[in-house]
Amino acid sequence: MIVQQRISALSNWGSAIQVLIDDLPDNHESPLSEALVQARNKNAWFVNSNSINALNEICNILKINNLNKLFEANFGLKSEVVNPKAIGIVMAGNIPAVGFHDLLCVLVSGHKAKVRLSSDDSILIPALTSILFEMYPEFQNMVEYVTQLSGMDAVIATGSNNTARYFDYYFGKYPSLIRKNRNSVAVLNGKESDEELKNLGNDIFDYFGLGCRNVSKVYVPEGYSFIPFFEAIESYSNLMAHNKYMNNYDYHRALFLLDGIPFLTNNFLIVRENEAYPTPVSVLHYEYYSSVEDLEKKLDGDKELIQCRVGANGLPFGSAQQPDILDYADGVDTMQWLLTL
Repeated sequence: MIVQQRISALSNWGSAIQVLIDDLPDNHESPLSEALVQARNKNAWFVNSNSINALNEICNILKINNLNKLFEANFGLKSEVVNPKAIGIVMAGNIPAVGFHDLLCVLVSGHKAKVRLSSDDSILIPALTSILFEMYPEFQNMVEYVTQLSGMDAVIATGSNNTARYFDYYFGKYPSLIRKNRNSVAVLNGKESDEELKNLGNDIFDYFGLGCRNVSKVYVPEGYSFIPFFEAIESYSNLMAHNKYMNNYDYHRALFLLDGIPFLTNNFLIVRENEAYPTPVSVLHYEYYSSVEDLEKKLDGDKELIQCRVGANGLPFGSAQQPDILDYADGVDTMQWLLTL
């Protein structure tokens, strides 16, 4: 298939997935409905609402205008790839179908994907590609699911800082993209509206805060009051019904009390002053700033640790988990890297 044919097919694939999503309330026996149930049974963090949200984002990425944007941004894309490379993809499993963008880039590039799924997210992406294979059998020889990577020409691997060292050791002889931990931040100026603060709740709580694009830390001006913030996010109190989330909340609340660590809480989120970016589930860090200029210098110096930023001089509140098709993980252009192989 030439690249224009691949893009057209991938767009049609997205449309077919969207039809199945829209049909979910009336069709509980569709393959996609069954996949959602299996994904939830395998991983309790993958509640239906989160998985469906992730699938809707995938459908948006697969819209023809977005795929054309990806094509137009990569002038080196060849119409046909004479000698396609085998690209090993080690996918993470922190949020539903989180490795989809890497797979999409490989398919658009015309190379072949050898995918090692995370045990936490082994259902949804195969369910999606089965739809693609049924529609366009020619894609079947472009995707292979494996339990152990071998015979590849290059590797894309996503994991924690610890697993990144493992990846560097085992895949060091291959051209590779190795991704580490990143977190996202919000910068508040104290003048946010109730609606903006409520939308910030999406940035914090979508996917239970497990994604690298979830806000784990907020910067607030000195003297900032968190009362309006807590009032605005009260609509997310349904998190209290999720056992795993509340187990995390209860554990860290007890731990901070025992250690005498001061914190604020609304009974489902712990807000703690801390300089670190990573946080456990149910915990949000904050740090005061007195100078916007100094804060900008700090954030610029930490840009390798930050996935995205919302609020002042950043993305609109509520959009952290709605990445553009050209928003690459760790800021590394996956398509351009694939074109160098």
